[in-house]
Amino acid sequence: MSNLPTYEDVVAAAARLAGHAHRTPVLTSSTIDAELGASVYFKCENFQRMGAFKFRGAFNALSCFDAGQRRAGVVAFSSGNHAQAIALSARLLGMPATIVMPKDAPAAKVAATRGYGGEVVLYDRYSEDREAIGRRLAEERGMTLIPPYDHPHVIAGQGTAAKELFDEVGPLDALFVCLGGGGLLAGSALAARALSPQAKVYGVEPEAGNDGQQSLRSGAIVHIETPQTIADGAQTQHLGKLTFEIIKRDVDDILTASDAELVEAMRFFATRMKTVVEPTGCLGFAAARRQGRTLAGRRVGVIVSGGNVDLERFCSLTSGMA
Repeated sequence: MSNLPTYEDVVAAAARLAGHAHRTPVLTSSTIDAELGASVYFKCENFQRMGAFKFRGAFNALSCFDAGQRRAGVVAFSSGNHAQAIALSARLLGMPATIVMPKDAPAAKVAATRGYGGEVVLYDRYSEDREAIGRRLAEERGMTLIPPYDHPHVIAGQGTAAKELFDEVGPLDALFVCLGGGGLLAGSALAARALSPQAKVYGVEPEAGNDGQQSLRSGAIVHIETPQTIADGAQTQHLGKLTFEIIKRDVDDILTASDAELVEAMRFFATRMKTVVEPTGCLGFAAARRQGRTLAGRRVGVIVSGGNVDLERFCSLTSGMA
């Protein structure tokens, strides 16, 4: 595909994000290093603006708008992090934003999206098509539609998280990245192939929703029903066309993690590393932990994608009351 983003696009995105996105911390844990016999580096995007890596792709995409597009504004569809990222980025760049969200989206996420200045259009996820609503609004209002992951500027922006990790800690032997629609994994793979070509790049999905794993192994995009998993950020039904092309070319394998492993990872992050991570953000860590001593002697990177989880939900999961 001619419109596939490249590592040069990741570099350009990093320049646009400078001074706007947080350069998130890289944390380590002597306990995990001892458990795996490896040197593990956690890139903590739960400390990013609006609490997740999604800000990177949203801000980069909106920064590429021309004057006419900025005047008309942006429309997006999302139940959570992409919604907040688009709304915040639009506010920072002085343009209107309309976000299509399901009626049953968490109230906190709807409130945050509105708080960032986004106009929220609610729909019924069981009887209406959010993509069709987004296209109709874009056409009626002359707005530009920015999808959550299958867009070259979004992919390039997400790749800046891995670029920062490699810039800070140097080459790695393995990189574990959570996988929903594939924007973060595709962007991370672009950065890895340029900055640490020998690194094994792994995407990690919930066990209940392994469409990416099936797609990689069959060579074609596999569509599934919405998976039942606590990793709500990875409840996608299929990869994007652009993300799949990059994943197929640059990713070594796609692994899975169980909901029970995600809960254990959330507990570890909270109790030992004093940080709150949402279930989806734990996918990479859970898969690395499952690899165990096979990682001994290696330098391992883990992208922690976000920390947007309601406090009540976090407490019920980690206390075993869910």
